[in-house]
Amino acid sequence: MTPTLAVFKLASCDGCQLTLLDCEDELLALAGQVDVAHFLEASSDVRPGPYDLALVEGSVTTPADAERVHVIRAAARHLVTIGACATAGGIQALRNLTDVDEFRRTVYARPEYIETLSTSTPVSAHVDVDFELRGCPIDKGQLLEVITAFLAGRRPDVPNHSVCFECKRRGTVCVTVAEGTPCLGPATHAGCGALCPAYRRGCYGCFGPSGSVNLPALIPLLRHDGLGDDDVERFLHTFNTAAFDREPRS
Repeated sequence: MTPTLAVFKLASCDGCQLTLLDCEDELLALAGQVDVAHFLEASSDVRPGPYDLALVEGSVTTPADAERVHVIRAAARHLVTIGACATAGGIQALRNLTDVDEFRRTVYARPEYIETLSTSTPVSAHVDVDFELRGCPIDKGQLLEVITAFLAGRRPDVPNHSVCFECKRRGTVCVTVAEGTPCLGPATHAGCGALCPAYRRGCYGCFGPSGSVNLPALIPLLRHDGLGDDDVERFLHTFNTAAFDREPRS
């Protein structure tokens, strides 16, 4: 039987789902190999599970999300989370650092109608996840590799090294060494192709921590490049706030 694919959204901007749609020619080839049974971003044709592979975008930020991820997990043979929201809580995890009720009162005219959790958490905090694909948004090539790997019954070949490796491979001069530009490249998961350093901008960590993070060594370097303690905190508190906060630092 043709394997079934389902794509689900929790709290997110839809950017990672759009990455799948942006695959264009590759998506047409993929559509011939899988049965897309649930993908509201692309089609209103929705069929119930079980599904061979479920992709989940978005973080768990509401009681309904917390219940829904269990339903998705039960219906999926393999569950892969895609993007910074699903793998690390996303930029909305900034709420984890303060009082969410204060945000609710400030943003909404009728906060009593807003039902939300006090934290924004990754899907893996609630159910077992077979693989986490990082990025904000995810990389198209990595996404196709993950889908192909799971449908073929093998482990995805997605590197776990840092952005610095990608800079070296494309011959990009280190912006920190050459220009003193603050950069999270040494601590950030590869996958973007070192896009920002290629344009002489410092990496700001949109792919989250790599598999060899050493923040205690990096933070003094950021301070040497002109960032104060508050600046360092802001630099780390973007797309992957919760993930970088889990790393030890000095």
